Amino acid sequence: MTPPPGAAARRVSAPLPLPETKPAPSEPPAPRQAPARADRPFRGIALILLSTLFLSTSDTTAKYLSKSLPSLEIAWVRFVVFAVIMLPAMLPGSPLYALRTQRPGFQLMRGVALLGSSIFFITGLRYLPIAEASATSFVAPLFVTALSIIFLSERVGLRRWLATIVGLAGVLVIIRPGTGAFHAAALFPIVSAFAWAVTLVMTRVMSGREHAVTTMTYSSIAGVAVISALVPFVWVAPTWHDILLGLLVGVASTTGQWIVVLAFRYADASVLAPFSYIQLLWVSIFGFVVFGEVPDVWTVTGAVFIVSSGLYTAHRERVRRSQLLLVTGENSPNP
Repeated sequence: MTPPPGAAARRVSAPLPLPETKPAPSEPPAPRQAPARADRPFRGIALILLSTLFLSTSDTTAKYLSKSLPSLEIAWVRFVVFAVIMLPAMLPGSPLYALRTQRPGFQLMRGVALLGSSIFFITGLRYLPIAEASATSFVAPLFVTALSIIFLSERVGLRRWLATIVGLAGVLVIIRPGTGAFHAAALFPIVSAFAWAVTLVMTRVMSGREHAVTTMTYSSIAGVAVISALVPFVWVAPTWHDILLGLLVGVASTTGQWIVVLAFRYADASVLAPFSYIQLLWVSIFGFVVFGEVPDVWTVTGAVFIVSSGLYTAHRERVRRSQLLLVTGENSPNP
């Protein structure tokens, strides 16, 4: 209610009785709101660089564990740790409670896609050098290009499609289908990349609308629910050593994923994408130190194709957004 002007208020000699008001019916608390996005690209880049270290640590440890545990069990440990870390956000009385969402379908889809990416990638790590599996999985931005048409209603021009073809050619150079060097397990990182692309697109759809805690919480719930129904069929009793390494996988993976979600608060995907390729450097170093693996010339050549394609795709994304802002006069998506 707007207070009366000062002059009118002075003419009132006695207080007037206020009409009886009934208390407003209690409404359920609104979903936890995401913080406003900020145009701080250097902070976003720093976060992405940091995330690559955690994700590389998780992948390297998962490959080491794959010698003694099934891939599903490793992924299960990863998601159980993930869910335990997010447990405070699942408790209704907790100040971190974050299960209220306006987009439950997208949240669950992201969680299942993240789980699929993890399972297929860990399965590929069992049979492939870590640098080869990681390089192949970096075809994900090319899948993002295609999925953006469906989920983000983006228009993809000829040059971006040509960049996509170049990236796919890099994948073919690495896996060399039809030759004696081809291993069927090379298909697992490709499927993992597609699932990861779905995860990224879902993150972009919800970025700025859903809180990072909400996104992470739903991903942990969906992942644990699905994989807990599968893991009894392949269960192998882990040793204490396996359990400790599994905890490292879960903590490093959860931390890396969290940082990726936060990075999208400060910069667009087209800005962040090029710096995610630093992960190839980390896994190559870890692969050499831990497993004595040295990437062969085919892996390096294919990785160059894939990275070049991804960098050009990111460049075209920046150009497209700049043109859109000039033509329509729209505000920046990072106010």
